[in-house]
Amino acid sequence: MPPVHSTTQNHLLAAFPTAEYGRLAADLELVPMPLGKVLSESGGRMDHLFFPATCIVSLLYVLEDGSSAEIGVVGNEGVVGISLFMGGHTTPSRAVVRSAGHAYRLRAGVLLREFELGGSVMRLLLRYTQALITQMTQTAVCNRHHSVEQQLCRCLLLSLDRMSGTSLTMTQELIASLLGVRREGVTEAAGHLQREGLIRYRRGHIEVLDRAGLENAVCECYAVAKLEFDRLMCDVPRGQAG
Repeated sequence: MPPVHSTTQNHLLAAFPTAEYGRLAADLELVPMPLGKVLSESGGRMDHLFFPATCIVSLLYVLEDGSSAEIGVVGNEGVVGISLFMGGHTTPSRAVVRSAGHAYRLRAGVLLREFELGGSVMRLLLRYTQALITQMTQTAVCNRHHSVEQQLCRCLLLSLDRMSGTSLTMTQELIASLLGVRREGVTEAAGHLQREGLIRYRRGHIEVLDRAGLENAVCECYAVAKLEFDRLMCDVPRGQAG
């Protein structure tokens, strides 16, 4: 039986008040998001926003030599394409699906019309943007000052926060690319977490066995970003989107 999808799977869409959601609903299109799908390239212009329902998207900064590092992650708590309503239209990052699933696609012009009304949708999206900027800032600090093992713990916890299960499809090559580190460093860090009984890793699949243990092992960067997100979004009223 195929999975049942609903716009309420995305927390931002679920928080839109009924009237505002009603003006957007007909234009929301459920689309598959296969692993590795590129939603935007650095410097490219976006025509759509994406509200992840069951997928996770990495925001990557790409250097001239092709190397990259993850600067942010978006899942069912948010939206990909903040540059469209912030006035920039293009983005300096590449957006790539790192956990397959589905998302709701919305034409930029439809959301911009609602945003420019200056109502609840605008305030909600600006709050989310501030939370995402905090995550990006903390990621930059983490990548500079903390160990590969701590960064891996943060990466795993961010993924768990945006999915319903505890199993992740992530190769060591993918993790190394996201963290901007050598594959050998990821192998060593994952091996240590596995010996500690926190994860089970085999051929591109990671199963988290002890989330509390990961939270004890991670650096403060994970909690800082999560607390700021909770602070900004905790009192947002949930709409009746369906």
